[in-house]
This record gives sequence, structure tokens and C-alpha cells, in this order.
Amino acid sequence: MKKTLLSTAAAFALATPALAADDVTLQLKWVTQAQFAGYYVALENGFYEEEDLNVTILPGGPDIAPTQVIAGGGADVTVEWMPAALAAREKGLPLVNIAQPFKSSGMMLTCWKDAGIASPEDLKNRTLGVWFFGNEFPFMSWMSSLGISTDGKSENGVEVLKQGFNVDPLLQRQADCISTMTYNEYWQVIDAGVSPDELVTFKYEDQGVATLEDGLYVLEDKLSDPEFTDKMARFVRASMKGWKWAEENPEDAAMIVLDYDETGAQTEGHQIRMMGEIAKLTAGSNGALDPADYERTVATLLAGGSDPVITAAPEGAWTHAITDAALN
Repeated sequence: MKKTLLSTAAAFALATPALAADDVTLQLKWVTQAQFAGYYVALENGFYEEEDLNVTILPGGPDIAPTQVIAGGGADVTVEWMPAALAAREKGLPLVNIAQPFKSSGMMLTCWKDAGIASPEDLKNRTLGVWFFGNEFPFMSWMSSLGISTDGKSENGVEVLKQGFNVDPLLQRQADCISTMTYNEYWQVIDAGVSPDELVTFKYEDQGVATLEDGLYVLEDKLSDPEFTDKMARFVRASMKGWKWAEENPEDAAMIVLDYDETGAQTEGHQIRMMGEIAKLTAGSNGALDPADYERTVATLLAGGSDPVITAAPEGAWTHAITDAALN
């Protein structure tokens, strides 16, 4: 009888198809690199699979706008900087921050010391390289707080050079300063043969104008769907497990990223160094957005003088519902 029951159960198991894992598509803000290591670690180490998720990670690039991808239905969740997300929300794209793996900002301005720049006040009458496509918002707010015009015409203002995603304007002396990230472009300058002693850096975090970077965003209407919110809670839980593993194992995490880099453009040394710097930015975050960090970001963006990034404090731009479900 026991053998018969076991045989029947086995036959039933074979006849019943396994429930398919829930699909999640993640759109990254930039190309495959250690900036996004936590997601690749979660994918490689089976953390998503443990949460019954089938996750597809879409790399970004200079011609890819994450907000447009998610608006068009090409992704369920996207990695984006909060200034760009809030600006998009005010213009009608209802993005909501559901998690914030990055606690600190990695953005800074890197300048030639021999240009006579020692403090932010010395930036007047300089040419400064600035990234656009939504990345210019923190810079514009910072200049406004300093009372420095960015129109390129006003006395004691700055001339803004629209910077590509490279460090050539600094190396070629086309700009006195350029935008860099602590984990990427700054080291490209160093790798080009420049000594750190030849440079002066201004971290947005130290200037009190840092805005939140690399949060996870979804469309607001999706949050009314219990199945979607459950899926996102599992996604955030697995992703944060990936991030903490990456913090503790930076070299191994960098190697995982390299395995997923289909372009072959990344190098081992650069990715290991990048992961070490990224770990400093994710440290202290369990994934839940700190309301104080959010309020600081909003205040910075509203302080844009005659051309603020956003014109009013947003409502409903973030939620703890997903991280509460994921982490508690």
C-alpha cells in the first residue's frame, strides 16, 4: 500500500507542471559595471531564484533613458537618481521610490589644482564640465546655492560645458573642472597619468547638496496591484541580500559583474576598485529610504533659484510599503 501511494504521488508530481517563477525586468541607469553589482550578485548567487523570481537585467547606456524605458512598459523597475525621478514625476511620469540601496552620493567635481581652485567660491568665471540627461540637476542646485550663474553670460558666473561620459575635457584642458563619480571617472583621470596631488575634488556630500542616487523606482499605478507589490518585495529582499554580499566580498562581486559584461569593455582592476568605492556608498543602508535623506534631496532641488529642478514638494514620491514587506 505504501509503495502504491508513493508511486501515485510521484506520478502526480510528474504530471503537474511546476509553477513558473514571476518575471521581473530591471532597467539599469548605466552600463554593466560594479555600480550595479548587488543585482548581478543576486542573479548569479541564486538569491532571485530563492524568491521564485526570474529576473532580467537590462544594461543602460548613453542612448538609454531609464525613465523612458519604464514609461513605455519596457521594465518593471528601474535604477534612477532621485533628481531625475522627481523631475520626471512633476512632468507627469508618476515614478515612486520603493527602495534606496545607496545611502551616500558618489558625485563630485574634479578640478585642476593649478587653475587656482581651492574652494567652491573659486569656481566663478570657470568652465565646468557637467553631465546632462537628468544628471545636471544636483549641479545646477549647487551653483544656485552658491549664487553662481550658469547662463554663461553673467559676471562671476560659470560656463557650463556639456560633458560627454568621459574625462577628455579635463585631460585636454577644455574645462577647469569636470563631473566625476568617486567610483568611476575620478579613477579614469588617475589612470590617465594624473597624480591625485594635481587635483582638487568637491564631493556633493561634503557640500551639503548631495541628492540620492541609484534608487529603485516603479510606476505608481502598479503599486495598487497586490501581486506586483509582493513581487517587488521579494525582488528588493533578494537585491539587498546581493548588495550586502557584494559589500562583504568586493573582489568576488567585481568578478561576477565582469562575467555579465557582454561588451568586454570592463577590466578586472577597474571593477575591483569600483566595487570598493561602491561599498562605501551602500554601507549603512538596509534598502529602506531614510526620510531625512529624501527631505534633503527635495530641499536641494527646490533651491534652484529662478530655475529650480522641481517647483513644489512632491507628494507620494516614495513608499516604505515594499521595504517593510521585504525586510520585516
